[in-house]
Amino acid sequence: MPKLKINKTEIVEKTENDAKRYPNLNTVLMVEDFLKEHRDMPVKVSELKKKLPKQVMHQTLRIILEYLFRSGKILYGPRGVQWIYSEPEHIRKMMEGSLEI
Repeated sequence: MPKLKINKTEIVEKTENDAKRYPNLNTVLMVEDFLKEHRDMPVKVSELKKKLPKQVMHQTLRIILEYLFRSGKILYGPRGVQWIYSEPEHIRKMMEGSLEI
């Protein structure tokens, strides 16, 4: 059975030959917010790592980018990473007149 080690930014799963790093939700949201703010131009992964508010391991960042790509929020190609998701209009309209509790 693999051993799990948990720290503030990620979960590390260690097997005999390999270690996988899984991001914390706060780390995923940090990357999401950064890409939303910089949606106008593609960002190289190396630049993204340097510009993020907190340091993120490369393997962890790759897992986050793969998740965002599969969920249709980013394009991920040779020119870099770019945010493409926009909130559906019907949800935005529904939330305009609502009361937050």
